[in-house]
Amino acid sequence: QLQLVESGGGLVQTGGSLKLSCTASGLILEYYAIGWFRQAPGKEREGVSCISNSGGSTNYADSVKGRFTISRDNAKNTVYLQMNSLKPEDTAVYYCAAVGGYYMEWSCQTLSSAGMDYWGKGTLVTVSS
Repeated sequence: QLQLVESGGGLVQTGGSLKLSCTASGLILEYYAIGWFRQAPGKEREGVSCISNSGGSTNYADSVKGRFTISRDNAKNTVYLQMNSLKPEDTAVYYCAAVGGYYMEWSCQTLSSAGMDYWGKGTLVTVSS
């Protein structure tokens, strides 16, 4: 069964850190670019970060640049999102998604969810003020 599972969410104070993990089963992640997306209550889903299948290229939304770091360990079939200096506006459900083939480069350059092939169910991050 193909699935992506996010973990590592939780409650943290402003300025704190969390590290999210996205682990795949039934799917070899090294063949996919992986994106992190988030959706806050009452807001549209937005792209946060993306990493190429090799890990050689990354992209970040302006709102998280300098605070979040995406990385991957293909041997562990896992992608990470290290989130530092968290702010209340980072509160959201965070999803990871995988995209392969033709849309890999475009998806990471644009942080668009449109071309993603597989999605996790999300993990909640709450940042208290």
